[in-house]
Amino acid sequence: LVALQVGERSDSSVYIRQKAKACKEIGVEFEHVQLDESIQQAELDARVDSINDDPAVHGLLVQLPLPGHLSTRHVVQSIRAEKDVDGFHAENIGLLSKRDGSPYFRPCTPLGCIELLQRYNIAIAGKRAVVIGRSDIVGAPVAMMLTKMDATVTLCHSRTANVEELVRQADILVVAIGQPEFVRADWVKPGAAVVDVGMNAVDDASKKAGFRWVGDVQCGAAAHAGFMTPVPGGVGPMTVAMLMRNVVTSAKRHHAAASTVRIVPSVLNLAEPVPSDIAIAQAQASTLKPIAQLGAELNLAPRELEPHGRHAAKVTLDVLDRLDGMRNGHYVVVTGISPTPLGEGKSTVTVGLAQALYAHLGRAAFACVRQPSQGPTFGIKGGAAGGGYSQVAPMTAMNLHLTGDIHAISAATNLVAAAVDARRFHESTQTNAQLMARLCPPKRGVRQFAAPMLRRLQRLGIDKTRPEDLDSGEVARFVRLDIDPERIVWRRVLDTNDRFLREITIGEASTERGMSRRTGFDIAVASEIMAVLALTTSLADMRERLARMVVAMSHAGEPITCDDIGVTGALTVLMKDALSPTLMQTLEGSPVFVHAGPFANIAHGNSSIVADKIALKLVGVSAEPGFVVTEAGFGADIGFEKFVNIKCRASGLVPDVAVIVATVRALKMHGGGPDVVPGKPLADEYTRENLPLLERGFANLRRHIENVNKMGLAAIVAINAFATDTPAELDLVRTLARDAGAYDAIPTHLWAKGGAGAVELAQAVARCCASKSESAAEGFRFLYDANLSIKEKIETIAKQVYCAASVSYSEEAERKIEQFTASGWDAMPICMAKTQYSFSADPALKGAPEGFDLPIRDIRASLGAGFIYPLCGAMQTLPGLPTRPCFYDIDIDEETGDIVGLF
Repeated sequence: LVALQVGERSDSSVYIRQKAKACKEIGVEFEHVQLDESIQQAELDARVDSINDDPAVHGLLVQLPLPGHLSTRHVVQSIRAEKDVDGFHAENIGLLSKRDGSPYFRPCTPLGCIELLQRYNIAIAGKRAVVIGRSDIVGAPVAMMLTKMDATVTLCHSRTANVEELVRQADILVVAIGQPEFVRADWVKPGAAVVDVGMNAVDDASKKAGFRWVGDVQCGAAAHAGFMTPVPGGVGPMTVAMLMRNVVTSAKRHHAAASTVRIVPSVLNLAEPVPSDIAIAQAQASTLKPIAQLGAELNLAPRELEPHGRHAAKVTLDVLDRLDGMRNGHYVVVTGISPTPLGEGKSTVTVGLAQALYAHLGRAAFACVRQPSQGPTFGIKGGAAGGGYSQVAPMTAMNLHLTGDIHAISAATNLVAAAVDARRFHESTQTNAQLMARLCPPKRGVRQFAAPMLRRLQRLGIDKTRPEDLDSGEVARFVRLDIDPERIVWRRVLDTNDRFLREITIGEASTERGMSRRTGFDIAVASEIMAVLALTTSLADMRERLARMVVAMSHAGEPITCDDIGVTGALTVLMKDALSPTLMQTLEGSPVFVHAGPFANIAHGNSSIVADKIALKLVGVSAEPGFVVTEAGFGADIGFEKFVNIKCRASGLVPDVAVIVATVRALKMHGGGPDVVPGKPLADEYTRENLPLLERGFANLRRHIENVNKMGLAAIVAINAFATDTPAELDLVRTLARDAGAYDAIPTHLWAKGGAGAVELAQAVARCCASKSESAAEGFRFLYDANLSIKEKIETIAKQVYCAASVSYSEEAERKIEQFTASGWDAMPICMAKTQYSFSADPALKGAPEGFDLPIRDIRASLGAGFIYPLCGAMQTLPGLPTRPCFYDIDIDEETGDIVGLF
């Protein structure tokens, strides 16, 4: 309970102390907020709003009266009705006046009056009740309450002409007019029940204080009344008691609501034939929930939700603190087989499975997906919001700017690149003394080191904190990063496919003469900062990870970090808002977190840890724990292996089950079918039944099932069925998968039917989680110990997951391994950078090859992300545009403002 008091009043302070004492006696936390009498309306409103939004506060009251320059009515109405434990809010009073109304709270004094009548078994229904006094605080509410309890009520006031006559007829008399002994004793009907709310001081020289307390009814009435409350000691203590009851009721109500996720599915209007993704999204637009409603269904406090438009909002990490110690829901990871270039529908299955669990099984379910890059959106692949009737909505927002996270990553990455080149430029043109003078300029006559400079001094072993205390040798070590231009590893980024920026020369302007160097751009999602965002667990952890990112090597071979160039704090500022995951929804109204989007080949290819953690807490509160369905990029040999050995190692989370997405089309390709080429019609082998080809290709799926089982998880195969798949083909895949050790294998039709097309899959997932959850932590295991040598970890993955016979290393890779080991970087997990189209490094080697050599041409370290990534063959980090990019079809309807052509 929080009590706001504006200014100093002795009577108000007495009431505050009474409430504080009562709270202490029953174990309610009480906070008295004393505000200065001069506080302005806007500042008081802000304080009220802050308390309204605090989920730890179950009751808020403002001690009245307020100073004259403040609006009492405005302040009372500013208190959220569900926290208005005084019961003064218009919503509570309005509901009280309705016969079938159910307010959050009834005003405390009227509630105390009714409680006294009920406790003494005084009949109310059918009785004649007279209430004297029509205040909004007592008289009017108590009259409403008596009326709702079937008494015949007369409400009197100071101008009522025949008060005495009415009082004489009253079986129940409630007096709250604030006039000493207004009702005379002989007015009271014999046997009547009298509730005297008045508390009036009258002069009395015989009393030590010089006055005595009297009520609104002459005390002599007690002689012939059947029941009469004393003054003092009657209604007053009951008012405080009812306030305590309201606070406890509020806390219980909050706990009950927070213990259940409200399942409110949106109606899905299916059409045949299935329209385009964007047509479906636009047709369903009117069914989408306002994001505030979705947040409320998830029990998110308003202060934990930062809306970005009507259908998206950032969710702050404060949720994790509030729900610390609460259990998690079930954790489901969706992965796939080695895909065709068209993709096999992992995002569609992830979204559709969540829809099925939520809208069709009635279970709390969250999907956690990566944020798509705009490069593929305008390039060849299109968007990544799922597909058909299994989509994240609104899909246009998701596939474009969304909440600006990727733009923040681009800005942060390019700031680092600019800082590196600028530092190299300035070191080449200035003496040590000049550098020192400009790095530590005097401010008001005092020179100081900035915070990152002090950290650099510590790393250099220089235990000094004042610039003037450094000797010339220490100055040289401090100011000279001595960046080797040939060993700058940090590249600029953009979120557009542009092949002509893969390799460029910078520094060609006359002002940078002699400083040119070869470099290039990457796609924004390939930035190490994206991987940091996906793997971080808190703001402090993100700051530390950003600080240790290596951007270059010195001529002496020393690593140069972001903290060395002084940019850590600025990066953290740029990335602060991006740290919060974005809440959206599926077409069927289930919640989705869209957050982070690291490449799955050169990075770990999973959405963020913080999104998964928040979602697991939010769905874990229900009596039946809900589900978090998170997606791991590419096939299980890449995304799933990294999910386990990188993401789960960093998060400490343990999955319950893995869903492997397979298609008949991809299995036929792995069986020796013709190449699948985007933009070209599929060969007949893919559109006609061909069981032998399908069975040969099953070897790829078998190995993925085996790899999932190796890490202690059950595998459920989701067969993403297409219209050209025959029943015999689907039955064959199902039979072979079960025989290969899958927990189950189930055809799904999520694209055409949404969640309804994955009910059987959802039932299998729920069944598996229920049977596995208690022992999941015991069975789950990492593939390798992170403390093994770099080569041992690489070879464990190569031989146990890919089935390679050997691993070969280039001279550059051998040199890097030796360097990383000497630098103490060898205890990090491995993030293999290889093609997604094959278990090998050769994308043309389909099926389940074995006995091959895995070539490691280079090896790099992402110290911020916390992994080492060997490169198996050439990795393209900036896609190019095709002959006919997707942007040809994207436009806007000038009349409606709707986006068209996005898919």
